Amino acid sequence: MRSDQLLHHRPLVVLLGPTAVGKSRIAIQVAKHLDTDVLAADSRQAYRGMDIGTDKPTAEERQAVPHRLIDLVDPGETFNAGWYRRVAMVEIERLYSVGRLPFVVGGTGLYIRTLVRGLCPAPQADPHVRAGLKKLSDEWGRDGLYAELMRVDPETAARLHPNDESKVMRALEVYRLSGRPLSTVQAEHGFHESPFSALLIGLERRKETLYRRIEERIDWQLTHGMLEETRSLLDRGYGRELGSMKGLGYRQVGAYLANECDYAEMVRRFKRDTRRFAKRQMTWFRSEAGVVWLSIEDNEPSERTAERVIVRIKQFVSALEQQKQPAALQPVS
Repeated sequence: MRSDQLLHHRPLVVLLGPTAVGKSRIAIQVAKHLDTDVLAADSRQAYRGMDIGTDKPTAEERQAVPHRLIDLVDPGETFNAGWYRRVAMVEIERLYSVGRLPFVVGGTGLYIRTLVRGLCPAPQADPHVRAGLKKLSDEWGRDGLYAELMRVDPETAARLHPNDESKVMRALEVYRLSGRPLSTVQAEHGFHESPFSALLIGLERRKETLYRRIEERIDWQLTHGMLEETRSLLDRGYGRELGSMKGLGYRQVGAYLANECDYAEMVRRFKRDTRRFAKRQMTWFRSEAGVVWLSIEDNEPSERTAERVIVRIKQFVSALEQQKQPAALQPVS
């Protein structure tokens, strides 16, 4: 597709899926074929110094294919979907300007949704309201804060985990600032903006296979510096109360380093919570309209999966060039 066609059609390819499904390795092969960059859609890889626990691409992988939208802020800084969309749009426009197809890869569903379908016009964060909610959290605990959300916005509460304090707090903040539940604001917006002609490709595996891969990854992380990385972050003053440090792995390892549990219990929680997280990711992605799902067989080489993804992308680009809709694509084995 020529650069003028890229600007006219504004095509965007998104490769999504749960943690440990194998996105990263496949994405590198696809990006090489497309001669483009990988644009990460990962809320945790945005933090500098959080490498092992977020499974960031290695230096060799970054040398092979440029990876953008990682290492954007320090762990103590704020980063959210709105920030992500702004910086992602800059990278996408840059790729259009040099005639390359933007290729987004990640597992943070909200980032992908706001990029592809627009940002919900909820009130901006208010430090005074947030401070008041933090005080309530200290007094009531997470369960009390979650109970308050259940009272004012049961629909949003139903899709959030009680321990996801930052999202619970954000939903309450929207209610206090606007007087309306976040679920109502989101429903009215509908995420119906269409700034791109987007192809969303989802990767999935059998549950048993995915869970085994999750456990193998965690075993690798714990033997390749996860404890040391977490200890270093804590020593640098990034406390366990930060949203970044409440992420998977860092939360569990932080509890172990604080002598709140033994090593075996830490590993058990780490694996359990990651499995639960992967399940929530799939629930989110299954609710997204228009995702083309590719099931990866247990012994399927990543090269074969990458080939299947590339076939889908070629069909998508061809359909745009012929002014056809991506929804008309036929299944490919």
